[in-house]
Amino acid sequence: MSAFAALSTANYKAAVRDKTTVFFTFAFPLIFLVVFGLIFRGQQVEGSGRNYIDYIAPGVLSWGVANAALFGIAFTLMQWRNDDILRLIRMTPTSVTSVLGARYTGALGVGLVQAVLFVGVALLPVFGLALAGSWPLALPVLLLGVTAFLSIGVVVGSRTNTPEAVAAVANSIMVPMAFLSGSFLPLTLMPEWLQNISRVLPLRYMNDGISAALTGDGDLVTIGVNSAALAGFTVVFGLLAVKTFRWSNNS
Repeated sequence: MSAFAALSTANYKAAVRDKTTVFFTFAFPLIFLVVFGLIFRGQQVEGSGRNYIDYIAPGVLSWGVANAALFGIAFTLMQWRNDDILRLIRMTPTSVTSVLGARYTGALGVGLVQAVLFVGVALLPVFGLALAGSWPLALPVLLLGVTAFLSIGVVVGSRTNTPEAVAAVANSIMVPMAFLSGSFLPLTLMPEWLQNISRVLPLRYMNDGISAALTGDGDLVTIGVNSAALAGFTVVFGLLAVKTFRWSNNS
């Protein structure tokens, strides 16, 4: 068995063993969908003629997937480094690529399951999401979004040494970004200066790309531009991740 396969198997077994984490990984974003979906049920965004669910569902889905990708890798790297697991792995022929690649495949799997579950709930009559014919194009946007936020998570996990520090830094990134990127409320309701700030946040492009694909709020150009932006964030944070990655707390 290759190092990549062994680490992927180990990651999977460790994940399913922690049933509480598994439950809340999938339930947490659904709670937001249910709350916002019921609050704004049947209402339309003023001036757009579109239902709130068309904004809320793609936005909260993007935030939930991005949140899981960032937190998952950040906590794992911090814990493995503190327990000297990374140091032991380094003494084998295993490369950094195998370590991060195993986590990446796990994050993609979690993201896909989250998306299927989330969209399935949003399609229920009580919420009323209607999928556009372009919905399969949400998959490449989802993949690029997971990749971008996994890269950010590597940076967070490499520069923090305690669970409390990971939670503080990751929440400081994800919570403001959720509101500033339009995950919970349409960007059109925000002041123009906040809309401009959102242009430097990767979650905005994940939101817009998935929204365009799922609900038809945009064409192929819109999806392509947002995908390109996510790829650009991946390159930037990927390079930073390589620079900051540590095998141990002493390195």
